[in-house]
Amino acid sequence: MKALQFTGSLLNYAVTRVVGRFWRPAFWGPLSCLAYREVPVPSLPGPDWALVKTRYGGVCGSDVHLVLLETSPTTSAFTSFPFTIGHENVGRLAEAGEGVKALGLRPGQRVVADLLLPCAVRGIEPPCPPCRRGDYSQCENFARGTLAPGMLLGGCRDVGGSWSPYFLAHKSQLFAVPDTVSDEAAVLVEPLSVSLHAAARALGGGPDRTVLVVGGGIIGLGVVAALRYLGDRSRVIVLARHRHQADLARELGADEVVGTGPGWEGGLAERLGAELRRPLVGRGVPDTGAAVVFECAGTASALDTALRFAAPGGRVVLAGLAAAPRGIDWSFVWRKELTVVGTFCSGTDTDADGRRKRTFQIALDLLAASRFDFGRLVTHRFRLADYKRALATVTAKGRSKVVKAVFEFD
Repeated sequence: MKALQFTGSLLNYAVTRVVGRFWRPAFWGPLSCLAYREVPVPSLPGPDWALVKTRYGGVCGSDVHLVLLETSPTTSAFTSFPFTIGHENVGRLAEAGEGVKALGLRPGQRVVADLLLPCAVRGIEPPCPPCRRGDYSQCENFARGTLAPGMLLGGCRDVGGSWSPYFLAHKSQLFAVPDTVSDEAAVLVEPLSVSLHAAARALGGGPDRTVLVVGGGIIGLGVVAALRYLGDRSRVIVLARHRHQADLARELGADEVVGTGPGWEGGLAERLGAELRRPLVGRGVPDTGAAVVFECAGTASALDTALRFAAPGGRVVLAGLAAAPRGIDWSFVWRKELTVVGTFCSGTDTDADGRRKRTFQIALDLLAASRFDFGRLVTHRFRLADYKRALATVTAKGRSKVVKAVFEFD
């Protein structure tokens, strides 16, 4: 079968970093770390595993950062090369071991797979303390056990990824997709679980609390939906770059949306009841801001904006992937005594009824209950062979108006 892999070649990495500064297509060209090539269909490593036939493999912002060589090199310590990219997924069970069947899952059934590869997936007993708590994103054993190093599906050479027709999943990763949830909506379970996990870091607001969401992409839109689904009544303001993002944010429950056109900082400060004061040099400094800020764009400028527009004593939740950002004024953290909270993937969180559940299941419950058609967010579909056109599209959101792009398999 054909798969799109990341090779980890240091020579290609170095060449692409240089050429890519002047010509972006170099990041998916013949000298890049990407390889579209023939790989074997993986076989089940044991009775607790399943082979999933991919229907859709989502193109995540973190995948784009990977292709553009913007992720922190530190993550390579928990990665095994070459690996097939892709962790957003929906598909059908092509083959199921006896341990999978014991859960009531059968070949042909639609499933989504949690991307994380913690202790249970790696055959490690007893599990580490974070895994015992259900905090699987904090697992201490991502480089140990029966699998090669890798924190997640699409980052480990042994399990494959959703940018291929088939990948492997452990029984602990699998969730059945309800009949009422379309494939287009189901492929959003992973990014929606990221948004739910982030929202859980700052729930409990009433209408007198203001929340700012920086970024109108799939994670930012998901945070708005998650806050509303989980019962948060805060006033939610979204800072969105594109008009189509703004329209979707309002549909999902945002109270107000601010664009990033000329004078946007002054407009945002006004919405937050802040005065934008001018320093000797540099950007304006608001004297107050939002009680909670979610950074969902994964860029240095978005992170700087989040710190800048948080209220004194506020909380900043980092849901984007900013890697090793430059140009951040960290003085806001100590001067305003901010609490900065990181959030990675998902694990176990509290649902709308106050019950502790796997975040993937909460995401499926949200999709099944929502009156909003989340399948609409899948705006672009590509065959895997057209990966160059797909990557060009997702790196030009202003022109393409892409919300979520996916690779489509038969």
